[in-house]
Amino acid sequence: MPSPARKLLIGLSPRMMRNLPPEYGFRNKTLQYLEQSMAHWVMASGALVVMIPTVDAEGAVQATDLSVRDYARSLDGLILQGGADIDPIAYGERPSELLMTTDPERDRFELTLLRAFVDAGKPVLGICRGMQLINVAHGGSLYQDLVGGGATRSQHYVPAQYDEHAHSLRMREQGWLASLYPQAADPQVNSIHHQGVKQLGDGLEVEAWSEDGIAECIRGTGESFVVGVQWHPEFHDHRFPDLLPGRPLLMAFMEAARRFEQALAA
Repeated sequence: MPSPARKLLIGLSPRMMRNLPPEYGFRNKTLQYLEQSMAHWVMASGALVVMIPTVDAEGAVQATDLSVRDYARSLDGLILQGGADIDPIAYGERPSELLMTTDPERDRFELTLLRAFVDAGKPVLGICRGMQLINVAHGGSLYQDLVGGGATRSQHYVPAQYDEHAHSLRMREQGWLASLYPQAADPQVNSIHHQGVKQLGDGLEVEAWSEDGIAECIRGTGESFVVGVQWHPEFHDHRFPDLLPGRPLLMAFMEAARRFEQALAA
């Protein structure tokens, strides 16, 4: 009787929370955490999920003891969570007054982590900020604010609505994303971002746009699975039956991780 397939082990980059209110009980400390919807969305595929704490070469964990390459060798894939704006210094621009909260330390760690997984040939999926990070890692740039930067007149982030705010999605005809959703006549996705792709990075192509022309899905043109989506598929749950289901996207990522794992075992 053949042994059951090993469960895939997927790494999720952490969100950060600093300067917590005293009632949290972590005075002068930093929290690194997973948002529950993201963890459960990935676990619903049957994979095991681990959060990847930051490796700080100047902190308690020295680069000589542990590196992001150790994570890339040990895990089957990487998912980059949403969160704070990316510091524009990372793509060669000066910060403007349009920026919201940034976290340069997180930027540095995730860019290094992303490159380690790509170098290892392991699949990477970027969600919202994660998609923007993929673009920056490939030499692209961002609108520090979509409306303020003149990219669109439509608000892609409405705080009072948060994940209830949605818009239409236009997929590239006969593209990779469209092949995952052959029955999607009028796809809709949530929209919780005020930044977006400005200059597309090298080796990337756009798979989908919002109704006002903002890139909503990008994909690497190389052999490795590198995909970013601007929406949050982990929030496309039973509350929003009209939104594009997240499972086909997730399973494409998982299948890429399984193929790589099987190739190593062959």
